[in-house]
Amino acid sequence: MEDLQAAPPDVRLGLSRAGVTGVQKAVRIGRGRHEKLIAATIDCTVDLDPSQKGVHMSRFPELFEEAVEGVVGDEAFLVEDLAEHVASHIVERQDALLAEVRITARYPYERTTPVTGLSTQEMVSLIGIAAASQHGVRRVVGVEAIGINACPCAQGLMRGRAEERLLDAGFEGDDVEKILRLVPLATHNQRGLGTLYVGTAQRLNAETLVRLVESSMSSPIYELLKRPDELFVVEHAHLQPRFVEDSVRIALKSVLDEFPQLDDDDFVLSRQLNFETIHAHEVVAERYGTVGELRGELAGDDEHRPLRHTELRDWLRA
Repeated sequence: MEDLQAAPPDVRLGLSRAGVTGVQKAVRIGRGRHEKLIAATIDCTVDLDPSQKGVHMSRFPELFEEAVEGVVGDEAFLVEDLAEHVASHIVERQDALLAEVRITARYPYERTTPVTGLSTQEMVSLIGIAAASQHGVRRVVGVEAIGINACPCAQGLMRGRAEERLLDAGFEGDDVEKILRLVPLATHNQRGLGTLYVGTAQRLNAETLVRLVESSMSSPIYELLKRPDELFVVEHAHLQPRFVEDSVRIALKSVLDEFPQLDDDDFVLSRQLNFETIHAHEVVAERYGTVGELRGELAGDDEHRPLRHTELRDWLRA
């Protein structure tokens, strides 16, 4: 039969992306004898040459099966390993200029409650991204985790109102300051979704990235909370109010501090999305760039600060 996909198109234009999205697979993630069977969603696209009408869409699921079987046998299977494996297979089998693969897996993250020490399980997203060509592969490990942010702006307004009322009630100025230091002040809370990507050839612990994301917010949240734990989370959040911008900056600096071995050419992205409670909209902040760009900016090197931050797609294709 004629290979229609390999035929020249009527309009000879190359395509930036063509492929399949939303493929559901069950994959095993773990180390050694410790492994978990979890659901993963795979998106895979390729660059399409102007001389080729289409990609062989039906071959993608077959390649996914082969890649999953080929990687699961490795005792150090990570989601970014699978993304790299799939991307490399696609380039080889589809004669693609470049293949991009994104795998998102919902992962049960086990920890203990902050006061009562009870075991609880939180669901986080592990993300593996890879871009492969005939010249090599670049890959990213990422996570998405939920936390809570307490709004500093509203808390500042509440502090001003509380100070007025205490002074009107006859308290001395020094006593008012002492009270306001001791008592957590009300503000509106925002459940936040933090995202962190690190692009590097080095192996990083994804659970460490989860911890950095949660620490960038006012407080982590827990599916299981007894009353002492609930008190801790609410008080902790109100004693550490943060904007979305704060969370992004703290997460980025935490990555650089936690992984000093990262190369300047490696990549980092942080994104914070807060779900508002007193507005009908959401708020978001994001920063991306190479590790070298971020290090230089933190060091105050304004002379060499880039006019344009390096984006993920550019870094993957570099």
